[in-house]
Amino acid sequence: MSFEEEWAELRAAAEQRGAMRLNGVPAEGGGGGGAPDLVVNRDDLGRIGSDAYELRGRLSKDGDHARPTTFDAAIALTNGEFVSGSALLKVHDRWNTHMKTLLDACARISNHLDYTKAQHSKDDVKIQGEVTAVSKLTEYLR
Repeated sequence: MSFEEEWAELRAAAEQRGAMRLNGVPAEGGGGGGAPDLVVNRDDLGRIGSDAYELRGRLSKDGDHARPTTFDAAIALTNGEFVSGSALLKVHDRWNTHMKTLLDACARISNHLDYTKAQHSKDDVKIQGEVTAVSKLTEYLR
């Protein structure tokens, strides 16, 4: 087999393997324009988001019952010159910090799926527009 024949065979094999090109759209209509393919509809994820929303609502109401009386007790103990007053105030402040953190975490879980789905939908539209623009530009450059 000559070099020219071998080279022709290798080029033909490479063309067959390189059927997918990243710098163009296939002639049979592939690429943008189709229906968005990201679908988030798992029921268990929806239940998790719903549970997180419900937990946040209950926690914001029920987790705050002891705060006012704890604060009042800490102030009364401090004014009475008890050392435990400042310790109880630290407990009060730490509880508030942890409550806010937990409430924020519940809200993030609850909102995350809706935000992610909407953001991916926007990204699909943006990418589809960019691919279409690049395709049009490529046509003009030919």
